[in-house]
Amino acid sequence: MGRRTLLATAGWLAAAVVATLIGVAAIRLVGESITGTPGGVRSQAEVERALAAPVPVSPPTASPSPAGSGSTSPPGAAATPGLRRSFATPGGTAVAECVGADVRLVSWAPAQDYRVKDVDRGPDDDAEVTFAGPAGEFEVKVGCIGGEPVVRPGDGD
Repeated sequence: MGRRTLLATAGWLAAAVVATLIGVAAIRLVGESITGTPGGVRSQAEVERALAAPVPVSPPTASPSPAGSGSTSPPGAAATPGLRRSFATPGGTAVAECVGADVRLVSWAPAQDYRVKDVDRGPDDDAEVTFAGPAGEFEVKVGCIGGEPVVRPGDGD
């Protein structure tokens, strides 16, 4: 009778191990659809590339200036209502547009390890967002000159 009990126990353990292995294999086969992030997980380089991508401007200007440079449009250039520009700092990125003579922040996103400390989105004569993180605070303060969003002189980092 002891031998039967031993065989029954060994058979039960073998069945439990096989069932567990089949379950683990099925989960691995199904993979991300059960445990993953929709669309997959992005690497830091992919996120930085997406954040650095230029914001589409409608309609385009004759000579766009680099993001965050704070330069104004050339003399005689027509003001483009709704022109959007992106401004980047080590603490994060902000997108602004002119609404008449006023400016408003359309969006902002802190860089990795940073947070948004303060936001004044406008519309007003200036708008600003402050990012705080391990390397300190970075402020993006923008206004409108000639219908184009520009960094306010002396207030940027």
